[in-house]
Amino acid sequence: MAYETIELTINDRQGVLTFKRPESLNAMNEVMLRELADCFEQLQEEKNVQVLVIKGDGRAFSSGGDIKMMLQKDKIEDFHEIMDIISRMATAYYQLPMITIAQVHGAAAGLGFSLAIASDFIIAEENSKLAMNFIGIGLIPDGGGHFFMKERVGIPKAKQIIWEGKIMNGEEAQKLGLIDVVVKDGKADQYVQEFVKKLLSSPILAMLETKKIYHSERIEELKNILNQELVAQTKMRQTKDHLEGIKAFVEKRAPQFVGQ
Repeated sequence: MAYETIELTINDRQGVLTFKRPESLNAMNEVMLRELADCFEQLQEEKNVQVLVIKGDGRAFSSGGDIKMMLQKDKIEDFHEIMDIISRMATAYYQLPMITIAQVHGAAAGLGFSLAIASDFIIAEENSKLAMNFIGIGLIPDGGGHFFMKERVGIPKAKQIIWEGKIMNGEEAQKLGLIDVVVKDGKADQYVQEFVKKLLSSPILAMLETKKIYHSERIEELKNILNQELVAQTKMRQTKDHLEGIKAFVEKRAPQFVGQ
């Protein structure tokens, strides 16, 4: 299938999915979200792919949800439609019957970071900018961000990272347990290629059975959290703090939050 905002290539037992909106640092607009959800759902039936690498074209992995889209989807029904697509994307990615690898360079922020940490392995360049930074515009993580953060670092640390919204480099994120491997800038592609070769020369069918056992146990929890994120995000979008956060972002100034 031909896509507008992503590219999927399959060679032997490996798939590579590339985000293709480099002009916007691969920000996820409605078209990209739909294409990602469709692609991941179709890959559920792909029996010959055992490893999938996701990465970004240009200067970044993904800067997150497209702010322009967020401003345009101000009606509740339109916002709920977007959140439903995001839930489809996260659920399908989590259930992929293959080893998933996020190859990160540049920014991996917000929704882009939620998708990255949903992967089985995360390889990031040392000067990547990694952030669960929804808090900066008065929102909560979505795309299963709460679930995947908890899976990676546990609930107490997940709360602290979400609340701080700090931009981390590769080394800082690795120390927290958010990513698995840090490589020098410009070396992620080479490292991932070698890593994929290692995986494909391993008893990967046994590895995939282990993934299936763990993920089948947790899929209902992920779906529940996605539903809770929809309800909570709908509430947050109507707050004064969110409106101030968006306005401050557009005006490139520090926000003045009032707790309302």
